[in-house]
Amino acid sequence: MQRIRLRYTKRGRLRFTSHRDFQRAFERALRRAEVPMAYSAGFTPHPKVSYANAAPTGTGSEAEYLEIALTAAREPQTLRALLDESLPTGLDIVDAVEARTSGLADRLTASVWELRLDGVDPADAERAVQVFNSAGTVEVQRMTKNGLRTFDARPAVVHLETQLETQLDTQLETQSEAADRPTDRPCAILRLVVRHVTPAVRPDDVLSGLRAVADLAPPVPAAVTRLAQGLLDEETGAVTDPLAPDREAAEALTTA
Repeated sequence: MQRIRLRYTKRGRLRFTSHRDFQRAFERALRRAEVPMAYSAGFTPHPKVSYANAAPTGTGSEAEYLEIALTAAREPQTLRALLDESLPTGLDIVDAVEARTSGLADRLTASVWELRLDGVDPADAERAVQVFNSAGTVEVQRMTKNGLRTFDARPAVVHLETQLETQLDTQLETQSEAADRPTDRPCAILRLVVRHVTPAVRPDDVLSGLRAVADLAPPVPAAVTRLAQGLLDEETGAVTDPLAPDREAAEALTTA
């Protein structure tokens, strides 16, 4: 059995697809591409697909991950292209590697998020970020299935800063794929690195925290995009590529 790990995106209007919607679309793409999938046992067999830490509905993402199990070997990049052609534009398969290491989910310990706040003055956003970063505790509330829950969002936030459009444009020139940005209007832009903890601290929780400690309230909903997720380097605060160990293992095998 061969295992392939894929990175995919949610862009544009497809950011509003739920995780279940994506699952259905992806399983249809597997059938269209005639992928030799392995199936689970039992009375209702399902294709062996493992999804890892999907982004919330309504947020864009450049870094979603899943793993599939095949009954026959396929070249990862060829498979990537076939699946990408079988999915709607916006749900794009952008990377594929053969799984040669264990624990993909264990390497997804943090995410990098971009929050575009239309109608917010960048100077006001910078002041709010400074207040948030200097706070020892930032309590926020979220409605759960067990009722309203209060928790401290501050410890999960590794890094929070404002950025200028010119900074983002320069950074995007070095990326293979541009992040999803639905408007070109001037606005405040936040860059956020968050640890994956329990309870999960989401971008909207950080926005709630900014409102609580600094009275920052965007007049329209923020456009949120996950730019990366992977293993957090505690020394530098960087989030590393979770597929890199598989690529390195494949290269080592080739040169051995």
